[in-house]
Amino acid sequence: MLTREQVLEAIQPFTEAGQEEDAPKQVVQIRDVMVKDSQVSMTVLTDSDEAQPPLEAALRDALERIGAESAHLRFRPLTTQAATGAAQTANPAGAASGQAPTEAQPVKGHGSGLETHPLLNERSEVEFIAIASGKGGVGKSTVTVNLAAALARQGKRVGIIDADIYGFSVPDMMGIEERPEVVGDRVIPIERHGVKVISMGFFVEDNSPVVWRGPMLGKMLRNFFAEIEWGELDYLLLDLPPGTGDVALDIHQMIPQSKEIIVTTPHATAAFVAARAGTMAIKTEHQILGVVENMAWYENKDGERDYIFGRGGGGRLAETLNVELLAQIPLGAPDNHVSEPDFSPSLYKAETPTGQLYDAMARRVLELVAEK
Repeated sequence: MLTREQVLEAIQPFTEAGQEEDAPKQVVQIRDVMVKDSQVSMTVLTDSDEAQPPLEAALRDALERIGAESAHLRFRPLTTQAATGAAQTANPAGAASGQAPTEAQPVKGHGSGLETHPLLNERSEVEFIAIASGKGGVGKSTVTVNLAAALARQGKRVGIIDADIYGFSVPDMMGIEERPEVVGDRVIPIERHGVKVISMGFFVEDNSPVVWRGPMLGKMLRNFFAEIEWGELDYLLLDLPPGTGDVALDIHQMIPQSKEIIVTTPHATAAFVAARAGTMAIKTEHQILGVVENMAWYENKDGERDYIFGRGGGGRLAETLNVELLAQIPLGAPDNHVSEPDFSPSLYKAETPTGQLYDAMARRVLELVAEK
């Protein structure tokens, strides 16, 4: 079986440190090297766009010679920020401006100890469930917070990582306005409705945009494990960004034991796009627990259902992925949501019909996890 050490040895000649002394210098740095069976993934930082095609071909050839069956190479420009941040990790406690943090600590990522983190090692009893979608706006975060709350009502110790770093919304949905407390070098997640929450939204000011490249996003995700004081958890839900980009790929590689739930609306196009997220999970050997069809209908004042976004998309997606349709969640009225003093604008009251649907889904998720 291919090892990470073999891969590092094979790619060493391509890095700046491994180039011959009298050879023309090309600045190349390689990060985030992941090896699973015979599949290799890495991020390649280079200062020359023109060099990418021959460099990619040479890297693939070197990896093929040592037995790699496939290689996923992510090329990024070697900016000053990436160069100085390569051996550093973003410190969440200092990320309040939304810019790349200037203070840093040693990287706690793969190859540097993160794989031995109590949450991520093979002996961990924490169940990871990633909530994914093909496109934005389908209610993925709404499903995440309500499923988390429903699992907490079942007596489970639950946490949420708002991994949608560009489009974070979980704190607002759960009515969280305070910032996490920092104790020593550890960040204490905010707890609301029995759920521990950490989000990029805690570390930016005034809803500022996060303008980072892929490598910095990966470091922030690693910090959400390595520098957060999670305590004892049974379930950790990850609200992924929509689509199949860098953050989703990092999650797949960082947590190979994670399971997934795919969220879609009934619309045929949304379900078609969501199938890509499901296919990504299958290719990375993540188990898909099932599909949630959100915004399935709206109940009008006469008690009749209006299918605003069409019908059948969730069922077709579940059939395509060969999994079950876990729930069909209707569009809800505002008075169904948790109100003052614990105002949470996207969290349904447990006693409402939609809250009961989430409770039923949570029970089914528990059964599926126990079975598989």
